[in-house]
This record gives sequence, C-alpha cells and structure tokens, in this order.
Amino acid sequence: MKKIFIINGGQKFGHSGGRFNETIANVSENFFKEHEGFEVKTTNINNEYNVKEEVEKYAWADVVIYHTPVWWFQLPHGFKKYIDVVFTEGHNNGIYHSDGRTSKNPEINYGTGGMLKGKQYMLTTSWNAPKTAFTLPGEFFNETSVDNGALFGFHRMNAFIGMVPLKPLHFHDIEKNADVPREIESYKEHLKEVFNIN
Repeated sequence: MKKIFIINGGQKFGHSGGRFNETIANVSENFFKEHEGFEVKTTNINNEYNVKEEVEKYAWADVVIYHTPVWWFQLPHGFKKYIDVVFTEGHNNGIYHSDGRTSKNPEINYGTGGMLKGKQYMLTTSWNAPKTAFTLPGEFFNETSVDNGALFGFHRMNAFIGMVPLKPLHFHDIEKNADVPREIESYKEHLKEVFNIN
C-alpha cells in the first residue's frame, strides 16, 4: 500500500474562499480511494490540527501532496504557519535532525539533515496569472517557471527534509477565467501519469 498524505493549503481569507484548492484536494482524496493500493490521510490548514499528529503524518507518508494557491508570489500565511509549526515540532522528531553540516567542516553538506529520505512530494499551485506570464518574452515573470522562480524556495524546503519531487501541476488564470471541470479532468490525467495508473 502506498501511503498518501494530502494537504489543502487553500486558506480562506479576504476575498478568497479557498474553493478551488478544496475542490482539487477532494479530487485527490477521491482519486486515491477509488484506486487500489493506496492509503490516504488529509489535512486542511483551515481546520484545527494537532501539531504532533501532523509530524506523524509526514513520517507515515510515502508521498505528500501539497495543494496551495499563491498569494503575492508566496504561500498563504496560514499554510506558511502550518509548515513553520509542524517542521519545528519535527526537529529531531521525524522530519529533520539538523541542517546536515558538522562543526569539523561547516562549509559543506548544508541541507542534508532531513529525515524523510526516500519519500516523495507533489505540488499543485493555483494562480491568477495566466501561463503566458511565465513563458512569453517581456511578460511579468521574465520567462522563469513557477518551480524555478516563485516556488524555488518551497522545493528547496522539501529537499532540506529529504523528499524528492514528483512532477508538479500549476493551474493558471483561475481567478478570472477558471474552467474548473476542465482543470479537474486535467488533474486526474496528471495523477494517472504520475502514479502509473491506467
């Protein structure tokens, strides 16, 4: 059984109801429950959570799936708080033991102290920005992808704790021009590809 931990980071705040990420997180949960060979645990960062139990979910999982909108080119503050408190609790307790360096040679091996080696993660993000904002010359993101630009630090964070990435999926132009049924079908196809399901 492959153990899947799904985190809905779609915070409800201001004009955002978090509906799109909640929908995609539910699609994830249902997808794995409908296919054999998977066990699922979930967290919605809008609900109360026990920090120790969240650390245990990370340690339990084979794959962590993150669903998050991007606000002002960063994670929502509620999702960032979740990561801060859970990872702090996970120090020497299942997530990471150090930054990986030793006092004898502090110049090398930074970022190698994670305790989740052999585990994987998959990221989905949702954006108001259209895809072309990342790809066209002269547009806002200077032809820099989501993963190498705004979310570079998020990926290094996961590397720090030992996890390796699965192919991400980014949803664009969601606020103004969302075609949710199309995005759901696209996401299901993505899951089939990533998890080798016919």
